[in-house]
Amino acid sequence: MSAPERPEARPAAGPAPLPPPPPPPAPRGDRPAGANLRLALLLAAFVALGVLGSLSAVVVVLCLVVIVFLHELGHYVTAKWAGMKVTEFFIGFGPRIWSFRRGETEYGLKAIPAGAYVRVIGMTNLEEVPPEDEPRTYRQAPYWRRMSVAVAGSAMHFLLALVLLFVILAGYGVAKADHWRVGGLSALGSGESPAQQAGLELGDRIVAIDGVDVAEWNDLVAYVRSHPGADVTLTIERDGRTVTAATTLAPRNPDGEPVGFLGISPTYPRVKASAGEAFTGSFREFGEATKLTFQGLSALFSPSGLSDYADRVLGRTPGGVDVSGGGSGGGGTSRDDNRPVSAVGAVRIASQAADAGIAELLSFLVIFNVFVGVFNLVPLLPLDGGHVAVATYERIRSRRGRRHFVDVNKLLPLTYGVIAVLAVLFLSSLYLDISDPIENPFNP
Repeated sequence: MSAPERPEARPAAGPAPLPPPPPPPAPRGDRPAGANLRLALLLAAFVALGVLGSLSAVVVVLCLVVIVFLHELGHYVTAKWAGMKVTEFFIGFGPRIWSFRRGETEYGLKAIPAGAYVRVIGMTNLEEVPPEDEPRTYRQAPYWRRMSVAVAGSAMHFLLALVLLFVILAGYGVAKADHWRVGGLSALGSGESPAQQAGLELGDRIVAIDGVDVAEWNDLVAYVRSHPGADVTLTIERDGRTVTAATTLAPRNPDGEPVGFLGISPTYPRVKASAGEAFTGSFREFGEATKLTFQGLSALFSPSGLSDYADRVLGRTPGGVDVSGGGSGGGGTSRDDNRPVSAVGAVRIASQAADAGIAELLSFLVIFNVFVGVFNLVPLLPLDGGHVAVATYERIRSRRGRRHFVDVNKLLPLTYGVIAVLAVLFLSSLYLDISDPIENPFNP
């Protein structure tokens, strides 16, 4: 009889194994490899801009970076307020220089200071997200939440424009066309100009010429240009009294054009507004700036506007006359109205505004914010207005509690077309800003 089998040995019972420890928290200052070199190159670029350009250019670039940051901050705050998941908030594009993580969001700085961006998950049906995060996507949020996020960037631009307008009106005042004074006297070749021969002084105001009222500077310019070589009598306000002076207008201006020339330039003393006047005036001026922006965009994208712009890029006038190489850089032409500018052109004009004075720089920033805010609301993807249009269409198509979702795949051809148009405008305006920059609008 064989011996009974021995039972198989079993390990003694004990406590369950502990789960693996959680990963250590991300360091507060995460600096990837090469970050120091990228930071050094970024600082060197700012130094070079200050040395080769001007300190004003550095200030302007920083102002524009702050403005774009505030745009993205609007998206970030409204997305967080709506409970959406925001995974990234970076200033700049390209390689990462430095970042830190707080909660579910990574904040940081990238090497190219050409803007900023916020990443909200699930902006369209093209993006796949983990199932547990789907309720916190942009696409699943109620209509009014999605609208608040989509328009927040432009709203920040409009709010900033209103604040800047209030500061200008209350702190610096506005230059009114009918308050101009003589701000400069110029010679004519090696001799005196007609203005100098007439004894005009800085601070004088010409109220009439040959008895014709010239309340605004443009009125005087039109009269003088249309009377080359004429003997004229000037009626002048000086230190609270009225005096008259006679002179003969030059038959040609310093550029050799056969138009009358007097030899003065204007200055516009600023008139400050009270707090109440500045508050109401800021909305009035904002409305005017918005109207001009719509008019400018309509003129640019009209058939005649696009044709004229193409002629400008190709170096010819609408009549086909070659105008390329017609002058030294910085000359500009009278066809600068409604011409788009690149980032290079915007920085140049803003720097010229800063050189002219703080009020002029703030005025440029008002125009810049209004333009960017309005342009961003154009109802085409990838602009913010495209997300507004998609959300509104989904709202209209939703019925009886059943939510309609737009298939963004069907919009991709149009979206790529918009991107292509924007790329052409960027490259062509950059070319013009380098080869034929806009004339300094702040020269007297």
